[in-house]
Amino acid sequence: MAKISFAEKLKSLFGKHNVQDQDFFDDLMDALIEGDIGAKTAMEMVDELQEKCKEEKISGQEKIVAALKELLRPYVNSIELPVEDGKVNVFMVLGVNGVGKTTSVAKIGKIYSDRKVNVVMSASDTFRAAAVDQLSMHGERLGIRVVKHQMGSDPSAVVFDACSACEAAGGGLVLADTAGRLHNKENLVNELKKIDRVAKSKASEGCYKKLLVVDSTTGQNALRQAEVFNEAVGVDAIILTKYDSTAKGGCIISIGKELNLPVAFVCTGEKYPDISALDPEKYLDEFLGQ
Repeated sequence: MAKISFAEKLKSLFGKHNVQDQDFFDDLMDALIEGDIGAKTAMEMVDELQEKCKEEKISGQEKIVAALKELLRPYVNSIELPVEDGKVNVFMVLGVNGVGKTTSVAKIGKIYSDRKVNVVMSASDTFRAAAVDQLSMHGERLGIRVVKHQMGSDPSAVVFDACSACEAAGGGLVLADTAGRLHNKENLVNELKKIDRVAKSKASEGCYKKLLVVDSTTGQNALRQAEVFNEAVGVDAIILTKYDSTAKGGCIISIGKELNLPVAFVCTGEKYPDISALDPEKYLDEFLGQ
């Protein structure tokens, strides 16, 4: 059964309730939670909206939706990731298994490669043969160099070699694909901290970013994942995968509010061009069904 988007639920609320009623705001809070905005965020948003509608005498569907958008807007932000010429730029790509990390690395590789940046992809998820093979296949298709070691070898050593190759070529961008076995959290965190230290030491000053991939269909789990990775190594920006206008996708609002993290890219499909910068206005309009 197809998931009902938040936009559809919001529309039906206006048909069902008088917008002055408490029931409308209660149901709106439930709809926001089901739209993958966490309970805490949803409660705060609805309280603020109710207060705003009362104080400013706002009524009618259009005006209430506009007021809700205004309240959500500060938490949905995009970020550009420039690559500095002649320097070693490193993007460490984080995320749990199955969110589309390796494919995202390839898509980002293509974006920068098309801008004539020297891109090196580092197969640093050395625990999954599939991840290394997949990245190698993308590298062949895109004509992008992939640095890889044997299965089970030290992931940070792969990053070290990829950064050295980038440096030897006069600079560029290293994209490090990493493991994401959250069920083995302690080992994962220690491994990521080691990769983080190596990447930090090899990247040029101010040219290192950590990007977390979250799947828009996993709902509020995405916020939990963001908290874990942010606590472990710090996260600079989010990449949202498997997103289309019918997905709920509200997770980035919670992540933006709770962790103040912007979104670098939104992925809408499997193909290389199915990636773009986040347009906050368009994202919120789709989320709210405007």
